[in-house]
Parts: sequence; structure tokens; C-alpha cells
Amino acid sequence: MDWTPVNPLFMWLLRSPLHWVVSPGLVLLTITGRRTGREYTIPVGYQRDGELVIVLVSDAPAKQWWRNFREERPIRMLLRGQEVEGLALLVHPASEEFRGWAGQTFQRLPFLGRQFGIRYDRRRGLTDEQVRHLGVEAAIVRIAPAR
Repeated sequence: MDWTPVNPLFMWLLRSPLHWVVSPGLVLLTITGRRTGREYTIPVGYQRDGELVIVLVSDAPAKQWWRNFREERPIRMLLRGQEVEGLALLVHPASEEFRGWAGQTFQRLPFLGRQFGIRYDRRRGLTDEQVRHLGVEAAIVRIAPAR
């Protein structure tokens, strides 16, 4: 599904006092383009692991924003109604970290497998073939708090 038409609604909700309706699963990221220097804000799904924010990007080949984080770079977030500064880094798709974050996401939300073109089975976990597929079709960005 193309979420572009509903993004303004989510952006409005996340900035409003009603953010609590969607903020457990959505965060607003403000990104500065690596080459252009232009700033733009997008809503994305996320999960937390302690202070880390993990974003699993679906249909990654069609999206550009995550490519700004091949090296660690600053990012701003509106996370559960709070402005937070962080450092974002793309997780390499051949790494155990990538497999781990993807596996955690699908364990928690197994129905997301369809969105990524895989049939996820909680008992079996991610297969090597599924991880390779995700390495092409998805991206994972890890965001740590700025210190």
C-alpha cells in the first residue's frame, strides 16, 4: 500500500496532543539530505530497544531517505511527543545485527512478513533465504540518542 496520501494525517497527529493514538508505532524523522542539505520530515514505523530506535524500511529500493545514513549522521525525531536528537546509521544487510533486528520485528509482528514479500513463521524464525531477500527489499536504520 502507498501511504503517501495519509502521511499528512499521521504527521498532524504526531505533532498534536493526540499523538498518543499513533506514537507507539510511528515516529516523525527529520532528515537533512546528505548532498542537498535540504531538510524533510517523514513518518515511519519503529520499534524500541532500550534507548535505541530501530526503523525497518519496507520497499527500500524505491525510497531514498535511508541512504543518507551509510555513515553515522545526526537526525531529529518527534518520539512520543518529545523532540529527540539522535545519531542514525544504516545496518549492513549481511550483518548479524540486521538479522537480529529483522527477526525481532517479525517475532513481534509476524503479519509484516507479507509487506516484505516473505512468509514468516514464528516457530522457524527467519531463514537464510528470507534474510537475503530482506537485504535487497528492506533497510534497517539504527538510531542512538545523541550524547
